[in-house]
Amino acid sequence: MSARFDDLIHAPTRLSIVSLLAATEWADFRYLRDTVGLSDSALSKQLTTLEEAGYLEVRKAFVGKRPRTSVRLTPAGQGAFAAHVAALQEIVARSGLTVVPD
Repeated sequence: MSARFDDLIHAPTRLSIVSLLAATEWADFRYLRDTVGLSDSALSKQLTTLEEAGYLEVRKAFVGKRPRTSVRLTPAGQGAFAAHVAALQEIVARSGLTVVPD
């Protein structure tokens, strides 16, 4: 995998969504909405964009009579995120700084 900056993922809201999904197998729509701080419609739009790119899988089900939407990264989404992070690390490394996680 080569480092590749991904303009689709780089948008701040989508970067937040993808980074949350990279840390879990499936995430509930409400968890994503509340963590990223978006309205239902704004999150739906971002998820649709990522799904159309092949980066997400969206699963809709019912728990009792309530609809539940869960989302996960596809292998393509995981690869795109890893390549994007690597590209960002290369950009930062050129500055002479190091990125150290907290």
